[in-house]
Amino acid sequence: MTASHLDPTDPRGSTHDADDAHLASLGYRSEFKRDMNLWGNFALGFTYLSPVVGVYSLFASSLAQGGPPMIWAIVLAALGQLLVALVFGEVVAQYPVAGGVYPWARRLWGRRWAWMTGWVYMIALTVTIASVSYGAGPFVAIVIGIDPTTAVTIWCAIGLILVTTLLNLGGTKLLAKIAFFGFAAELVGAIVVGVWVLLTERHHSIGALFDTYDVQGSGSYFPAFAAAALLGLYLFYGFEACGDVAEEVKDPGRQIPKAMRMTIYVGGAAAFFITFALILGVPSFAAVFAGEDPDPVSTVLENAFGSVGFRIVLVIVLISFLSCVLSLQAAASRMIYAYARDDMMPGSRLLKTFSQARHVPPYALALAALIPIVVIVGSQVSDDALVRIISFAAFGIYLAFMMVVAAALRARLKGWKPSGKFTLRGWGMLVTAAALIYQVLASLNMIWPRTPDVPWYDNWIVALGAAIVVGVGLVYMLIAKPYRHSDAAHGDAVNTATRYPGESA
Repeated sequence: MTASHLDPTDPRGSTHDADDAHLASLGYRSEFKRDMNLWGNFALGFTYLSPVVGVYSLFASSLAQGGPPMIWAIVLAALGQLLVALVFGEVVAQYPVAGGVYPWARRLWGRRWAWMTGWVYMIALTVTIASVSYGAGPFVAIVIGIDPTTAVTIWCAIGLILVTTLLNLGGTKLLAKIAFFGFAAELVGAIVVGVWVLLTERHHSIGALFDTYDVQGSGSYFPAFAAAALLGLYLFYGFEACGDVAEEVKDPGRQIPKAMRMTIYVGGAAAFFITFALILGVPSFAAVFAGEDPDPVSTVLENAFGSVGFRIVLVIVLISFLSCVLSLQAAASRMIYAYARDDMMPGSRLLKTFSQARHVPPYALALAALIPIVVIVGSQVSDDALVRIISFAAFGIYLAFMMVVAAALRARLKGWKPSGKFTLRGWGMLVTAAALIYQVLASLNMIWPRTPDVPWYDNWIVALGAAIVVGVGLVYMLIAKPYRHSDAAHGDAVNTATRYPGESA
């Protein structure tokens, strides 16, 4: 059946047929089943965004640097990334193709831009796995009753990655079951724990959220707030995962943009609430600022729940970490597999191997475990490794996002008019430009040097890491020309004059 033979408004027609016809008009025939509805798509994005993981990982450092007002960084980041989600919503509505940022950049700009976008995103995903695993290390150590030293944290993080790799090798059904439990843990961690802390362990008034407690010293508060804002910047990505599975979603042109926005709304509210509860539950801000209470999250939770209840809460938190790493690794392995399937990277012959028995790409999964382990082991060369790793992970994701938004702005300037089921209409140009400005400013904040007393390479480690990733990608792209290995459509957004089935005018 071709696109021209199908009238999606015909009540006798199938929504699946309309979706498949739209995909066929874009040059693809999907092997996936469209079994995911709006709520399933939203749950995927929410679990990936994981407010519990983000807040629990960076609460201590953000509070120490910016004081209680650091909570407002969550609001600012949510608003900024909402602009990005709106731009992505327009793109995925017109191009609901599996793979997310890679096919979007391909249709908006071209093959080479798309290859670099996918390369940066793939590396950033694997580094994100390292950052989440590293952040889980201290919680694992506390649960099993050992001192969370740097070495213990590293070994616990590696162990978590090995466990998730084995679970991912178990196939999609096992992945889905664990993701469900992870979603439940997120709700428990963000709502139930937050309410209990507010009821039993509240030490400050709401006014504390507007009091800097002189963390800035005699200078301006802005540098302190900017340093603490990494908490908000790290939290708000994951909504793009809703588009990664576009070929598995019913009526993707309508449902995915809505799921992306819901991920920001609900994830942002959950993150703000748990941060709000933790701030008001901290016994002494002065102890946090002085380094006497380096783990205020554990302090608050242990005071609120007691030693036994505290460990139960941490087990729930670890389920969130586990499901987050599991989802990240699954996403990274699929990206690696998709690239290898098109012979777009070294070792493609091995990495595109697919297990028919387990329905997973085993060698791509192995690489999605190996790279994070190498990053974690290498983190020993830098003080404050968790913040450094997270900064690079977040920066890499933001850079990939920025490349898509820049491609969308360029396409608009060249005459592209989004024609999917979701559009921003007259607001499109303004929202796209604002989204790009936000991402540029956020990215500069992530790479800005703030530790003048350390060696220059440590001070610029995030920017250097990004430069190495981009440089290696550029060299390989120029030498091997992997972008020529796929004959899929590219750069056609500004040249497409036709409307696709079911799209709005």
